[in-house]
Amino acid sequence: MGWVWTILGALLAGIIIGPLARLVVPGKQNISIFMTIVVGAVGALVGGLIATWLGVGDTSGIDWIKLGIQVIVAAICVVLYVNLTGKKSSTPTG
Repeated sequence: MGWVWTILGALLAGIIIGPLARLVVPGKQNISIFMTIVVGAVGALVGGLIATWLGVGDTSGIDWIKLGIQVIVAAICVVLYVNLTGKKSSTPTG
């Protein structure tokens, strides 16, 4: 039953971290809100694992370092998703 809470926590984090990640990525990303949440959830899970591996995943109070790592990983995931799917924003040239 613990995995259910892990998934629900990742989705909740994705709702928050996905848009935060899009804010730190320069330029406009042509990505749906659903994929933003999914990519944010993946970033939250992977970032949480990295934070735990680094020994900063469980601290007293608010885990600012863990949150920062999760946002960075989610931002990387947004960039990778946009680059892999070719959903770049079209900007007029000239």
